[in-house]
Amino acid sequence: MSDTAVFDRIKDDISTNPVVLYMKGTPVFPQCGFSAGVVQVLSRMGVKFKGIDVLADPSIRQGIKEFAQWPTIPQLYVKGEFVGGADIIREMYLNGELAALLRDKGIEFKE
Repeated sequence: MSDTAVFDRIKDDISTNPVVLYMKGTPVFPQCGFSAGVVQVLSRMGVKFKGIDVLADPSIRQGIKEFAQWPTIPQLYVKGEFVGGADIIREMYLNGELAALLRDKGIEFKE
């Protein structure tokens, strides 16, 4: 798949789904601890999200890193905007910034 096709697919995913998590594995069966940690945070907050398994598609696995200019997986997108990876999401969750971001973007979650 060409870079253009991969980027178009990523743009489509993040524009048609309010919350998208590019991760290793699936939300039900994460394949790495970092992906599992972000799934746990989102689940604890009651956030509905689309999980995209980068292990199932090597072009997406590499393409998402280039798209975001971010070297690691997982990557969380809210309303088309890159939020961060595992450490950033965990920190934002703990200090309340993630709840504020979700609220500002109109994403439903458990307060």
